Amino acid sequence: MDRELLYNFFKGNATLEEGMKIKAWVEASEENERTFYKERELFNTLLLHNPLPEKKSSVFKLSIFKKIKSDGLKIAVVVILTLAFSYLYQGYKNRRADVIMSTISVPEGQRTHLTLPDGTTVWLNARTTIQYPSSFNKKKRVVILQGEAYFDVKRNEDKPFVVQTSVCDVEVLGTKFNVNAYPELKKFEATLMHGSVKVIPKANPSQVVILKPEHKLSLENGKLNITRVENFDPYRWKEGLICFTDESFLNIMKDFEKYYGVKIVMENEKVGESHFTGKFRLSDGIDYALRILQGNLKFQYEKDNEKQIIHIR
Repeated sequence: MDRELLYNFFKGNATLEEGMKIKAWVEASEENERTFYKERELFNTLLLHNPLPEKKSSVFKLSIFKKIKSDGLKIAVVVILTLAFSYLYQGYKNRRADVIMSTISVPEGQRTHLTLPDGTTVWLNARTTIQYPSSFNKKKRVVILQGEAYFDVKRNEDKPFVVQTSVCDVEVLGTKFNVNAYPELKKFEATLMHGSVKVIPKANPSQVVILKPEHKLSLENGKLNITRVENFDPYRWKEGLICFTDESFLNIMKDFEKYYGVKIVMENEKVGESHFTGKFRLSDGIDYALRILQGNLKFQYEKDNEKQIIHIR
């Protein structure tokens, strides 16, 4: 690899194509990876004597729009492949194998699934971001999650699988479970379908909880609660279904915002307090869902298609 290109890259002046070329070169062999870090260290040494003008850190993003068909619903998934070189260099110093991180972000109104390097399958809900390394290290398989995801983890007793969120870490060997950790909701939920999981609250790491199958752990405002799950319909979002049981109209509208990528303005507070049980297919659309709800509750709605805003009156 040309040294001038590498140094231009470290300065943050390389083009996207050059950045992807360097990424492919680094991943091609361990020798290339070692050379990359040696040049980075030399660059940092030279930088001490000849500092660069202050500028933003070098981060390259590649957005790839893929059309995916699931339950008859075509969705566009924004895949952001990120090379964060400050992280790479720190990872080298710590002798970590996960030096190159991939980031997948799913916007509102969409969902997708992917297979991780170890064979684990993950379904990502709307407004969800997951980060994972190009290869897991020898001790643990660690991913970072913001939002909601359903995991079907490939079993490996020698290498635990860990989902890190801002509130709790979830550690498993191999099982199926759902994690709901949207930062803006300030609520964490982990629901276990099969096997066993260990939940570790970050505010109190000594308060480790071993969750049993068909149970859900909730953590909100510092209060931890464990309940048995009688109905798994709410976790069928990965099948393209919105399911709710005795849920308030207000909370259903919040789900509609997430699943349909719209803003819903509640102008009728009494309507928001009503409760419903039912399910909708995402592919049927929000107008169909609202018309069904109108059959059980008197309300009107006005839709601004240009601004993607719905007013509930």
